[in-house]
Parts: sequence; C-alpha cells; structure tokens
Amino acid sequence: MADDRDLGPMLRGRLTYLLKYALLELDRLHEAHLESFGINARELAVLLLLADREPESQQQAAQRLRVDRTTMVGLLDALEAKSLVVRRPDAADRRRNVVELTDHGRATLEKATRASDEAERQLLAGLGEADAASLRQLLARIAAGDAVAH
Repeated sequence: MADDRDLGPMLRGRLTYLLKYALLELDRLHEAHLESFGINARELAVLLLLADREPESQQQAAQRLRVDRTTMVGLLDALEAKSLVVRRPDAADRRRNVVELTDHGRATLEKATRASDEAERQLLAGLGEADAASLRQLLARIAAGDAVAH
C-alpha cells in the first residue's frame, strides 16, 4: 500500500513540493502550539513585525509581509478584535493610521513566540542542531534575495 507522502521520485525531488510540505507541517505544529493564545501563525507574523519597529501604517506592514491590502485588513481586524493591536491616527500625518501592539498584544506575543519556537524545534528535531542552523541560514539568504541570481 502506498504512503500518502510518496508522490514518486520526480515530484519528491521538486523544491516546490518540499517547501510546501515543510510549510504545511509547520502550520500544523503552529496551530497546535498557538491555539491556547487564540492566534495563528499569520497573526503571529504580524505581531512580530509590529513589535520590531516604530508604528507604521497597515499598508507598510502589508508590503513588508508581502501580503495584499485586503489580507492585511483582515489580519488586523482579527487582531484588533482580540485587543492585540490598535489603529490610531499618525501624529505626523492625520490622514493615515498607524498600527501598534497593545500591552495585551505584547504579553501575548511573548508567550506565543515561545510556543512558535517549540513548533519550529519539533519540525527540525530530526535534523540536528547544525543542519537546522544551516537550513535557517540558507532560507534566510533566499528570503533576503542574497541567493537569487538576477
């Protein structure tokens, strides 16, 4: 009987499939680890981005996360409904709103980050420390555009 993961040697060797499978598995782990905080991995990414910089507009945050405006509005609406972020007029330009974490958002972020770290540890557990660190470094280079030939 064939294993559901065995899609044959041609597909199994494709980077698209490998990255997709790894992401699906990480999403599954995140879902389990973040459930008690009432957020998902995408919402955690928004909180991490906002915590790391000065308050910025939702458009700026969307550009940095490479999500469309509609998706960002939905993410921020959900986070605002959970009292994790707040939108307020920008003091320098009253025509635009900036988004920032609430105190509850910062507290949730701290605990949820530890839970996310555990999900990542579980995903990479079979690799060993050196291989896991190498994978992170290589993916970081790709994400930064350093490994892409132009």
